[in-house]
Amino acid sequence: MKQQVMTEPGKIIFQEVPVPEVNSHDVKIRIENIGICGSDIHVYHGEHPFTSYPVTQGHEVSGEIVEVGNEVKDLKPGQKVTIEPQVTCGHCHPCRHGKYNLCEELKVMGFQTTGTASEYFVCDEKYVTPVPQSMSFEEAAMIEPLAVAVHAVKQMGDIRGLDVVVIGAGPIGNLVAQSAKGMGARKIMITDVSDLRLEKAKECGIDVCVNTRTNDFGKALVDTFGPDKADVIYDCAGNDITMGQAISHARKGSVIVLVAVFAKMANIDLAVANDHELDLKSTMMYRHDDYVDAIQLVDEGKVQLRPLISKQFPFEQYLDAYQYIDDHRETTMKVIIDVQK
Repeated sequence: MKQQVMTEPGKIIFQEVPVPEVNSHDVKIRIENIGICGSDIHVYHGEHPFTSYPVTQGHEVSGEIVEVGNEVKDLKPGQKVTIEPQVTCGHCHPCRHGKYNLCEELKVMGFQTTGTASEYFVCDEKYVTPVPQSMSFEEAAMIEPLAVAVHAVKQMGDIRGLDVVVIGAGPIGNLVAQSAKGMGARKIMITDVSDLRLEKAKECGIDVCVNTRTNDFGKALVDTFGPDKADVIYDCAGNDITMGQAISHARKGSVIVLVAVFAKMANIDLAVANDHELDLKSTMMYRHDDYVDAIQLVDEGKVQLRPLISKQFPFEQYLDAYQYIDDHRETTMKVIIDVQK
């Protein structure tokens, strides 16, 4: 079978390797689609601090089961599936207490261990989650980033009836906003400095879309929700400006959830956070229940994934896909690799 390998930053080769054998608890999947995310781009540029080369990428994935091991009971050939790419130790404190997304020895397929960018992929059944047969392979490949968003929304607890602000309308911010709405939030405001991203958010049903390049964040907050402002602010941009907006304008005693990853040490006003008794939360990846909830949100039509797909590339044009993203950063949401084309 053909397998993608990034041998060094900016260089991809395709090599022929044997299709792995299926052991008793394994599942063999014919890979259909792979989504590219911001972390993949960091690897492409040699800027991911926890990835070494060579590496086979691919962690946002969909496919069809073609073979199962003799001890696999709940999965069968012909099922559409996605893969949860976390490889965990099972024995550290977070793992023992159900928080395996925080595993002390966490590895992620496509970064610290072999990813799914090959024509076939074999893994333990515990990493495989079925999706409805009615769901497209493109949508199934986007369940992973949607699970990130679902897990982030849940950091607030029960979101039903709450007023929500999402800062940053990129793919994750868009999905956080859609997930919050789909999980029962009363009203959603999303902000960005890109009109295109805000138009996508509007297309996906987000209530209020504000360009903070031309509109004051604090004024928009009060105009949208009134003097009581919002119950929770999700920062999906991750920089001093956006976190500064959140801290400066959050209602006293409310919640800020950091979803984005800061690229460098933050410089923010924690004195104001302290004075306003703001609850600062963070979020890391997802767990299986987040995958289940993400799939349900799409299946029920509460989250729209197709509007986020900017372009698709065949498998052998993997490098072209990265270059396209670099050349169209302001207008690209999600790029999909078609492995079987």
